[in-house]
Amino acid sequence: MNTSETLTFECETGNYHTFCPISCVAWLYQKIEDSFFLVIGTKTCGYFLQNALGVMIFAEPRYAMAELEEGDISAQLNDHEELKRLCLQIKKDRNPSVIVWIGTCTTEIIKMDLEGIAPKVETEIGIPIVVARANGLDYAFTQGEDTVLAAITHRCPEYKSWIDEKNGIEEKSLSVYSKQNRDDTFKSPKHPPLVLFGSVPSTVASQLDSELKRQSIRVSGWLPAQRYTELPSLGEEVYVCGVNPFLSRTATTLMRRRKCKLIGAPFPIGPDGTRAWIEKICSVFGIKPQGLEERESQIWNNLKDYLDLLRGKSVFFMGDNLLEVSLARFLIRCGMIVYEIGIPYMDKRYQAAELSLLRDTCKKMHILMPHIVEKPDNYNQIQRMRELQPDLAITGMAHANPLEARGINTKWSVESTFAQIHGFTNAKDVLELVTRPLRRNNSLEHLGWTNLLQPTMI
Repeated sequence: MNTSETLTFECETGNYHTFCPISCVAWLYQKIEDSFFLVIGTKTCGYFLQNALGVMIFAEPRYAMAELEEGDISAQLNDHEELKRLCLQIKKDRNPSVIVWIGTCTTEIIKMDLEGIAPKVETEIGIPIVVARANGLDYAFTQGEDTVLAAITHRCPEYKSWIDEKNGIEEKSLSVYSKQNRDDTFKSPKHPPLVLFGSVPSTVASQLDSELKRQSIRVSGWLPAQRYTELPSLGEEVYVCGVNPFLSRTATTLMRRRKCKLIGAPFPIGPDGTRAWIEKICSVFGIKPQGLEERESQIWNNLKDYLDLLRGKSVFFMGDNLLEVSLARFLIRCGMIVYEIGIPYMDKRYQAAELSLLRDTCKKMHILMPHIVEKPDNYNQIQRMRELQPDLAITGMAHANPLEARGINTKWSVESTFAQIHGFTNAKDVLELVTRPLRRNNSLEHLGWTNLLQPTMI
C-alpha cells in the first residue's frame, strides 16, 4: 500500500499472462450483426477459438478460420488467390456487409501483406474488407477490440455540415444507428455531434443513451454500430468519448486521423464512474447536469446488501484485461481496500481522468493509495499476496485454482469482460460477480465445512 497522497506507478518485467487478442471475435461478431470475421492463422488459433468461444467452427457462426498450411508459409501458394477464394465463398454463403481479416502472430512472422492484398480482393468481390492485426504481440486480449475499432474508424463516413441560409437552420449530415436517434438528433441540435466508442451490448448502449438523454444530450452514433452500414460520421466538429479503458489506440486514431475531439472522462463503470462520465460530457457541452446526485444515491441505496458484505474486505488485482483501474476505483468506493492494481499496460494519457477519480476516491474514503504495477511479475505478486493475505484476488484463469488451493478467494477477471458492467443499472452485476466467492465461503462456514477453506503451504 502507498502511504503518500499520490498514486505510485511501478513497472516490473513479467510476462503477459492473458488470452490472445483474437478472442475479440467472440463479442465483436455478435455486436456488428452484418459482419463476418476471418481469422488468418494456424491450427492453434482455431483450437483456441473453438474452446474460448464455446461455439464449434463447423456450426458456421459468423466467423471462420483461414488455416495457414505449409504451402502458405513456404510461399508456394498465392496468398491473394487463396484469400480471394475464401472471401468469394463467404460472400456466396453469408453475403455480409463487411469482412474483417484478423491477422495473427503467424501472419506477422511470415510477413503476409494483408493490407496490400485486401484492397485488391475488395475490388474484385465487391465487399469492404477491413484488416486488423489482433495478434498475440499486444499486451492484453481486450486490445484486440482496440485494433479492430481503430481499423474500422478509417471506414466511417466524413462528417459534413452546412447552413441553410433561407431558413437559418444548420443541418447536419449524420450517419446514425437508428431512426429514433436520427429523429432526436435533428430535433435537438443544441450541441455538437457526440459519438461513443466501445463495444457494449445493445441493452447497455440504450441505457447509456437514455442517461445522456436525461441531460438533453443526444448520441449521434456508436463505434462499432450494430450494423456496418450504419457507422457514425466522423470529422473535426465531432466529439468522441470512450466507454472502455483499453481503447487508447482507437482514441488516438479518432483524434489524429479523423480530427475528432476526444472527451477525456472516467469510464462509466459503477455509479460513481457513470456520474463522473456524464458530468464530464455535460461540462464539455456547457450543460448543467440535472438530478445526477439523486440518481447515484438511489443506486448506492439499492446496493446496500453488497456494500455491507464488502466493507473492510481487501482485494488484489493481478492484472489481465485493462479494466483493473476502473474496477478498483469502484470497489474502493464500495468500502474495500485495494492492496495492488496489477495491469498489463497503462496508457496514462487516455486513463488520466480515471486515475484522477481513483485518487479522489481514495481521499474521500480515507484509505491508502494502492500501488499500480504495470507488467507485473506473477512470482513477485504471489510473494506479496502471501504477506498481505487479501480476502479476494481478481486474476486470470491460469492462476485461479493454485491460489484457491492456498486459501485465497479468487474471481476470474475475464468474467468482467463479458458481463454487463457499464452504467448505473449494471453496478449490481459487477458486485454480484465480486461477492460470489465471499458469499460462497460464508455459506460453507454456516454448513460447518470449514476444512474446505483451510489453506495449504505456498
